[in-house]
Amino acid sequence: MPERQRADARRNYARILAVAEQEVAAHGANASLEQIARVAGVGSATVRRHFPTRRALLEAVSHQRVDTLCERAGELAGTDDGRAALLEWLGDLLAYCVSARGLADVLTYDAEAEAAHQNACSARMEEAGEPLLRRAVRDGAVSGEVTVADLVTLVVGIALATEHHPDPRAAAERLFTLAVAGLSPQR
Repeated sequence: MPERQRADARRNYARILAVAEQEVAAHGANASLEQIARVAGVGSATVRRHFPTRRALLEAVSHQRVDTLCERAGELAGTDDGRAALLEWLGDLLAYCVSARGLADVLTYDAEAEAAHQNACSARMEEAGEPLLRRAVRDGAVSGEVTVADLVTLVVGIALATEHHPDPRAAAERLFTLAVAGLSPQR
């Protein structure tokens, strides 16, 4: 939100964002923009002026969670075991995606995103995870062909595939463990 906005516009932005956080937590990425406007006490045009796309609104709602995950990647970058650090960060990402409805949707690829509004959350996650992946590759624990985008896509896919499961966290963790271990039996 630009600082040079009028005071009432800044208040509207803050109120819309607070309501959106509640609505997204309750209804996920498909939370009604009209309901958000109604509860915030503004018109739907005001919501769209501040958040021109649903993705822009979801990114704003997810901003703090993304910051936390980026900070966590920085903390883990200094640990001794590159593979363990990468897997711990991906596990944290998965836990956030499962518990914070809407975050997985923010991190999905959007072919229709305007060039001016590419997926900033995904870009930040990729930047934060890159040192962890490089270290795991250097340690020989991960193939050099793997990208952070691949890993984020895998986690997002698992979170989206399990969000309606009776126990989404357990189902997501099981699938993530399976993806990491592979399909072959352990020897």
